[in-house]
Amino acid sequence: MPITYQRDAQFDLDQFIELYRVSTLGERRPVENRDVMQAMMEHGNLTITAWDAEKLVGIARTLTDFAYVAYLADLAVHADYQKRGIGAKLVEETRAALEPTCFITLLSAPAANDFYPKIGFEQHPRAWVMNPK
Repeated sequence: MPITYQRDAQFDLDQFIELYRVSTLGERRPVENRDVMQAMMEHGNLTITAWDAEKLVGIARTLTDFAYVAYLADLAVHADYQKRGIGAKLVEETRAALEPTCFITLLSAPAANDFYPKIGFEQHPRAWVMNPK
């Protein structure tokens, strides 16, 4: 069965957390803090998901104004489904939901540094991060 993609699909917190865990993104996200994960799930204003039938296998979670900038906060693909073009398709679907004038920006996981240039991203030398208190 082919992978299908949906914008703003409904899914529950346990599916969301499980995808983060099995994609390795959970190593860098607060998957043990259900309140934070619930807020992350509810407040991204553009979410594209990838599905294998009823199984959530990928997500692109974005915070955006849709016209100028989009922060691709999370791009996660289930480990068993990686290297099949799902991540690239999630980014493509995200881009299609934005105005042509909109930049997409992200912070890469170290293991994904080689992936993003392959799908059109350019590395930017002036990114800054302020950690939580």
